[in-house]
Amino acid sequence: MPELKRHDNRLGIWGWLGGGRWGMERYAYILHRVTGLGILAYFLMHICVTSLRAWGIYLWTGEGAFLDAPVFKVGEFLVFSAFAFHAFNGVRLILVELGFAVGKPIEPVYPYKSSLHVQRPLFLAMMVLAAVFFAAGSYEFWHGLAR
Repeated sequence: MPELKRHDNRLGIWGWLGGGRWGMERYAYILHRVTGLGILAYFLMHICVTSLRAWGIYLWTGEGAFLDAPVFKVGEFLVFSAFAFHAFNGVRLILVELGFAVGKPIEPVYPYKSSLHVQRPLFLAMMVLAAVFFAAGSYEFWHGLAR
């Protein structure tokens, strides 16, 4: 019976976070997961805050304008930023999953040429679109705080 090669993970957590040879795609994977969890946390908090209206508690208007505090405004901006990245990266992932952005089939030898010549430009295009969306939202956010 042939002996199986064993590769120890000597990098620990940094091996997962650092990306190593994976580059931008690995960081996009991690950031996509983190932003998805952040958006989920915001969604759950939003449901809890909005459901307080059933008991007549309004946290965003009148004397209890608790949610108008600057920390919550920055939180809204972070949620918007997470949404911008998550949405455009999700569109990219859908295109790749459906096969529209995979390229011609080739022998799967590292470095994967379809990833370098088709998927990476798509990744960069989607991140440019996310940056434009982020810049527009940033202007509105900072302009709104100045008022």
